[in-house]
Order: sequence, then structure tokens, then C-alpha cells
Amino acid sequence: MSIEHDPITTPVTADILRGALDVERTAHGLLPHRLPAWARRQIPDGQLAMAEAQPSGVRLAFRTRATTVELDALPTKRAYRGLPAPADGVYDLLVDGRLTAQATVSGGNVRVIDMATQSVELREGPAGTARFADLPARDKDVEIWLPHTEITELISLRTDAPIEPAPDSGRRVWLHHGSSISHGSNAAHPTAVWPALAAARGGVELINLGFGGSAMLDPFTARTMRDTPADLISVKIGINIVNGDVMRLRAFTPAVHGFLDTIREGHPATPLLVVSSILCPVQEDTPGPLAPDFEGGTVRFKATGDPAERAAGRLTLNIVRDELARIVRQRAADDPNLHYLDGRDLYGEADYAELPLPDEVHPDPAGHRRIGENFARLVFGAGGPFAVTAA
Repeated sequence: MSIEHDPITTPVTADILRGALDVERTAHGLLPHRLPAWARRQIPDGQLAMAEAQPSGVRLAFRTRATTVELDALPTKRAYRGLPAPADGVYDLLVDGRLTAQATVSGGNVRVIDMATQSVELREGPAGTARFADLPARDKDVEIWLPHTEITELISLRTDAPIEPAPDSGRRVWLHHGSSISHGSNAAHPTAVWPALAAARGGVELINLGFGGSAMLDPFTARTMRDTPADLISVKIGINIVNGDVMRLRAFTPAVHGFLDTIREGHPATPLLVVSSILCPVQEDTPGPLAPDFEGGTVRFKATGDPAERAAGRLTLNIVRDELARIVRQRAADDPNLHYLDGRDLYGEADYAELPLPDEVHPDPAGHRRIGENFARLVFGAGGPFAVTAA
């Protein structure tokens, strides 16, 4: 059932979007991006092109008295050949910061990926509507967090009362970059992605540059972070470098320095946190690349490298953690706002025993909650590098 009695249609424009760094006009509407256009032109593969267009952390933010809100959107969903179709992505609606309602949009386009050959088939489908009803009939701040797993073209917004862009919250802006875990793989809904959970607990505005499979120390990502206004910055480094087997130690060390140097060009004194990988037993001491294993009808990953080649510079998570800690110690002598966090403090052996990784790499929804809680406590909590200090 749609809104009755002269619904108000409001175009979706950049001034009601948060968490996006760019928007693109398409034949259907507005497509949020998490990398600017100049950076997208430098993307080397379809993996990152898809990941940056999936709006993890992107939300519509407006103020209204409306009791019914409808968002027309065209999703582009991702499926893997030979595996069951994924569930529709979830839209989270928050009222004054509290999760109040959820919706999905059926239909849409589907990108079918063959993990063995990396070929992609696009199956086109219709747009749909995420509908939220029975909202409180008072002035309120509303946020609609877009599905973190689906590319989402925003077509139109309909309400039964006028809307206006949400006022500036005055909260600090946290800019975070990481891998698929930061992007939200296996999280149940967009505000349950671990950076979103940590941001809510830390009372900050999130810009999430978590890109599935694509935290590769790319220079265009560093330049994007350099140019993005932020009060707090974190970079989670390691798992994609290792599981993609894209570097040896000789290249890794200067690449980390270069990434941090570029960020510091635009943020010379901003608190900057380097975070290593959470525990991932298949990669702790075995180099990549990772390979999918489809036995049993579900995908699991295994490392295929030879541990004997560590002496020749092949990377493992333990080697990367040691080198990141050394780099940060060295640089912190001249950069007191640079900090390091061992990712196993977010999810370590005890967490793995309690909440194992379903595919050996990515946490489940409870794992995301655990990581978000630990990050908030260690980083935003008293004595943490992002703690609020007295003026």
C-alpha cells in the first residue's frame, strides 16, 4: 500500500546523503559512491568497482514529521554461480538515532559471479520500494541506512509530510578504511556492520571506506583519504594483501609508509590509527593466495601458499602485524598522533573459539558485534587514541 492523500515527492540529492564521497546521475536516479570519480577511473578491476559502489555506511539523513516514508530504488545484487541466491539487502531506518524499522527491495539487477573464472553475468530487473510506516507523528531526525551488500540507485523519496536535510550533528567525523570485514561481509544489516556499531558507541559520524577484497594500499585510496575532511582516521591493513598474495615484504614496507605519508599530507596532526588483521587461522602463518572451497554447498577459504617461502619475503598475517607494529613505532617518534592496534585485540583466539569464522575468513553477525564493541572500548573509550579529551 502506498502513501495516500497527496504524497510529497522529494528528489534524492547529495545534501541528504551522509557517508558518500561522490554521487553519479544515472538513467534511473542517483548512485552514491564511496570513491570520487577521479579515483574510480584508476580502479584496476571489477572487484573494487563493485565494492566502492556498495553503500556501506551511506545513509539518507533528514528531519520530518512524516509517519510514512517510501524510498524507490533500483538495487544491483550480487550472487555466486552454484550457490543459493542471497537474501535481499536490508534498509535500516533510525529515528533519533534508534533503529526503528527495516525494509527490503525485491527484484532489481543481479550480477552473477563465477568464482572459478571471475566472469560476470548481469541479469536486469525492476526497481522496487522500501516502505516504512507508523513512524512517530512528531518532529524527528530520520536516517535510512542503505544495504551494505547491494549497489543502490536512489530514484525518489515519498513522505506524508515535508522533509528537510538533517542539521549538522556536531559530532566528530571518523574516516575508516579496511577490507571486506570493515565493508560488512556477513553482517545482518547495515547498522550491524562493525564500524557502524563502533561509531554509534563512540558518538561519531562514520565514513566507511571498507572495500571488500580491496584494502590493497592503493595510492588513489590514500589520496582520497588525504582530501576527505575528518577528525579521526583509521586504516586496517593486512588481510587483503596476504590473501591476494599481491606483495612481498620488500614492497609492503615502503607501500605502508607511502600510504601513511599521503594521508598525513592532508591530515598532519589528526589522530591516525593503524590496525592489523583480526585472527584468521588459515592465514596466520601460511601465505596466500586464498582459494575458495565449495565442498558441502557453502564457500570456505583455504590458503594455498607455502610457509617455507616466508624467508623469501612471502607475507603472512603474523609477518604483517610485526612489520606494521615496527613501522608505527618508528614513525611515532616524530608523530605522536599515530597509533597502532593489534587486530587480535578486536578478535583473537578466545573469540575464535566462541565465535568461529563461518568461512574461515569473515566473522558472522555476532563476530561483527564483538569487534565493534571491542573497538569502541579500546579506541573510543577512556585512554584510547580516539577518546574525547578535556579542553
